[in-house]
Amino acid sequence: MTEVVTVTVKPGSKKGPLVEVADNGSLTVYVRERAIEGKATDAVIRTLAEHLGVPKSRVALVSGATSRIKRFRIDRDV
Repeated sequence: MTEVVTVTVKPGSKKGPLVEVADNGSLTVYVRERAIEGKATDAVIRTLAEHLGVPKSRVALVSGATSRIKRFRIDRDV
């Protein structure tokens, strides 16, 4: 099963790595890495994969490479 999730990213956060799920189901991912040369995006992929229980190779950025609001494709098929 493949799904696309929209994530709000908080780079450079002292709270991270952390995934918060709001009451409406939206995800906010806090990571310690700064948004420099894609390091924050890589950290979000690692954090999301761990949170969702999938290998990080099954999490792919769909859109938002330079934005704090990103869309990721999650492939849960094994």
